[in-house]
Amino acid sequence: MLFREKKELLTLFNAIHGTSYENAEDLEVTTLENAVYMSLKNDISCVLDMRLDLYEHQSTVNPNMPLRDLFYVSRLLEDRVKNRDIYSRHRITLPVPKFIVFYNGSEPQPERRQFRLSDSFAKKDGEVCLELVVVQLNINPGYNTDLIGNCRTLREYMQYTDRVRRYGMELPLEEAVERAVNECIEQGILSEFLQKNRNEVIPMSIFEYDEEKHMKAVREEGYEDGVNWGLEQGINRKEHQVICNMLQHNQPPELISQFVEKPVEYIYAVKQELQGEVREDSKYKKEKEKG
Repeated sequence: MLFREKKELLTLFNAIHGTSYENAEDLEVTTLENAVYMSLKNDISCVLDMRLDLYEHQSTVNPNMPLRDLFYVSRLLEDRVKNRDIYSRHRITLPVPKFIVFYNGSEPQPERRQFRLSDSFAKKDGEVCLELVVVQLNINPGYNTDLIGNCRTLREYMQYTDRVRRYGMELPLEEAVERAVNECIEQGILSEFLQKNRNEVIPMSIFEYDEEKHMKAVREEGYEDGVNWGLEQGINRKEHQVICNMLQHNQPPELISQFVEKPVEYIYAVKQELQGEVREDSKYKKEKEKG
């Protein structure tokens, strides 16, 4: 919603590329809509000066973004060349794609992280013949300050969502969102947007952060299930080390699960341990220490 208007989208495009384009009408919005593409709908995509940017926003980490973006960009390029002869001897020129995910979830993430389509390939033998790289940019407070400093709307969005999350720790979610909206309007943070779209923003924000809490609870339950399964099955040290090594090389838990033939819940449990999220009194940790 924030970047639906071309002038706002242009500021984000300039911040990403370090450019200074001024005419918003030169920007071609190419966002897929459900009505046209059935179940496919991306967040934002646009073309300017033969650059095709696809932007997604996530409050949870999604290692499948390269696959999703592959679907999106295929549809976008298909639409772009629909009146061209792809069987011609003349090469069709395509815009240069760039895939960005703006991340503002509560799970700790680095400032910048890459996800590759090839990470999901079942076998790693020989040349990679199909690749797509998605860059995840952390837009939480204190991260990517140059980018956020060059795009006022992105900066103010970060300030708004940070307030919702902080207030949500001490207030019911509805009250936390109301307080964040009121304060931001008073202090000139997304003021015009929030006043104009207040009735839509409040329930949307409540849903977004309620969903984030729900997903966190699901992961915690998965962690407990994984710990219990690991204790019951007696995971050996060598296998555990393989899982740790793959996680440290940013391999998706789903892929590791297939590789070691263990439940994905256990992989997430090991991942949480590596991130320092295992409780000190956990039965799993005590069992490992006895080891």
